Amino acid sequence: MSHIFGRSTKGTLPSAVAGDGCYLIDASGKRYLDGSGGAAVSCLGHSNARVRAALHSQLDTLAFAHTGFFTSDPAEQLADRLVAAAPEGIDRVYLVSGGSEAVEAALKLARQYFMEIGQPQRHRIIARRQSYHGNTLGALAAGGNEWRRAQFAPLLVETSHIAPCYEYRCRAEDETVEAYGLRVANELESEINRLGAETVMAFVAEPVVGATSGAVPAVPGYFKRVREICDQYGILLILDEVMCGMGRTGHLFACLEDGISPDMITIAKGLGAGYQPIGALLVQGRIYDAISAGSGFFQHGHTYMGHAMAAAAANAVLSEIEEDDLLARVCMQGAKLQAALEESLGQHAHVGDIRGRGLFRGVELVASRETKASFDPAKKIHAKIKAAAFEAGLICYPMGGTIDGINGDHVLLAPAFIIEDAQIDELVEKLSGAIKVAVKS
Repeated sequence: MSHIFGRSTKGTLPSAVAGDGCYLIDASGKRYLDGSGGAAVSCLGHSNARVRAALHSQLDTLAFAHTGFFTSDPAEQLADRLVAAAPEGIDRVYLVSGGSEAVEAALKLARQYFMEIGQPQRHRIIARRQSYHGNTLGALAAGGNEWRRAQFAPLLVETSHIAPCYEYRCRAEDETVEAYGLRVANELESEINRLGAETVMAFVAEPVVGATSGAVPAVPGYFKRVREICDQYGILLILDEVMCGMGRTGHLFACLEDGISPDMITIAKGLGAGYQPIGALLVQGRIYDAISAGSGFFQHGHTYMGHAMAAAAANAVLSEIEEDDLLARVCMQGAKLQAALEESLGQHAHVGDIRGRGLFRGVELVASRETKASFDPAKKIHAKIKAAAFEAGLICYPMGGTIDGINGDHVLLAPAFIIEDAQIDELVEKLSGAIKVAVKS
């Protein structure tokens, strides 16, 4: 009998015992193609030699030194490399252990920043419906994933949620893409004015929405208008790239494709590629300078932040991405994955949309392509797809509540950057089979 308190008390999970490139292997020897990188984590697959060697080497030198007393060479090197690659103005890196910690740190830093510059009335957060920003209480409050929020609502800080940028569902037939982007971005300005601009401290958004909606990218021009609005009202723009960042969309930072520079960026998942738990909050220099010129101390912290082993792993991940030109490969293989999905599922009676950027793709399921009506949530189409795919030896990331937290089903795909053409074919074939099983049941 297991004493693990897992994610679910139902059923028994197989035990993973080994990794081989894009595959995980269980104790029975069964191989599973990891088509989602777990949760968009394992961007280099499960047996990368460079990262493993870096961890062995670092362990022989230094495993851990508390950041209340020391910095370390791996942490310093990682911060330098991230700043060099980041959007304009990003100058400091706060290293943590994961995405929820990074978002929590961002929210607390935003509040302290306004305290330090003499605007203590700014405390309100605006985010978007159908978003996900993490499971700590602050991050959960910012997120718009209703299923995750519901039972904890009494514990959550009040947050305003505006419409997502969700072209497939929300753009009117007679509306241009550009007009739609401006319309939905301008909801931010309306909400700021409703709340009182002097009270708002931050707008939080994912450049490409991940788990809650399934790889939904913003339309061109949306984030440029959002940036203008934040600048106009003196509000911090926090971009959550925990899922979509670190090369997943073909850019090291997803917002580079949108042509903007945020005030803060949160990253994790692909930063450590699953070899170590690590995340980071990247901030504009002026934010750091405000703390430095004021109290000189960010009133926050975690025991394992800046962990030397984790930083060593992240440095090796960045080296692999840079030296093997994996960003170009993400774009190339992402286009192949999109094409393969469209060929297999593009005319499927129950596939409404196939979307995303790079190796970050979503497939939205519908009861009717013509009306875009979703399946009855009671059918749990997403859960059936997950089970059928897993049985066939494919790991994917289906979710329900795509549209409003209750209705809608999608599958999120985020395979390793090293995925080969034959493995793309395997992924699509097994996913197509799982969808067929699910919609017929």
